[in-house]
Amino acid sequence: MQTTDAKAAPHGPSSAPDQPGIDRPGIDPAGGGPGVAFFDFDGTLIHGDSLPMFVGEVIGRRRAALALADAIRSGLHRHVRGRGPGVDFPGSVKAIFLKRTLRGLPVADALAAAERMVPRVRWHPPLLDTLKAHRARGHRVVIATGALDLYMPALLRGLGVDDLLATGMEVVDGALTGRLGTANCVRLNKAERVRAWIAAHGPVGATWGYGNRPSDLPMLALMERGEVVKIRRGHAQR
Repeated sequence: MQTTDAKAAPHGPSSAPDQPGIDRPGIDPAGGGPGVAFFDFDGTLIHGDSLPMFVGEVIGRRRAALALADAIRSGLHRHVRGRGPGVDFPGSVKAIFLKRTLRGLPVADALAAAERMVPRVRWHPPLLDTLKAHRARGHRVVIATGALDLYMPALLRGLGVDDLLATGMEVVDGALTGRLGTANCVRLNKAERVRAWIAAHGPVGATWGYGNRPSDLPMLALMERGEVVKIRRGHAQR
């Protein structure tokens, strides 16, 4: 894992060697509750973006790739005119992509697609090791991700994760409407949800955060120790 400095925030992202230092002096608190480690998922714990992979399991990989390309074009046109359905351009692309590919999908079919994803995920070993090290130290582990809560539980099975903050889909009569059921759990919204989690589950001890630049910087700025992750080519899945 490669990290870079972000000096704007006093407790923000910092540089670190390949193996993040959980045992650095001053990290563990003397009291005040257990420590908590917050992990982004896409591009941090795994290679790439899990959403196109999920949609590919639902409608086929080629159709999913074409639908994503079309959503990017449509999102750009709408955003330029100020009519994008998301709060920003990536959010508009995501909203269009989901509506065009998942509308009407039975929840049972979505869960089956999630199970088919499991063997396809390419984990990032250094961060997976870091997650396990936090668990071994008795820290709570929370995944904070823009990925969908439909498939995340299947992918996280067996990792001992304490909680999941993810993007929800609207469900009516057992099927997806194609619309989000929660705010998109990215950038500022992710930071707000992490802040709310800490307030609701406190008192907490030390806090760690792991995510990628630039989307996770607002979350990492909340942490006592925030690390910007960059996955290098050649980090093979274990």
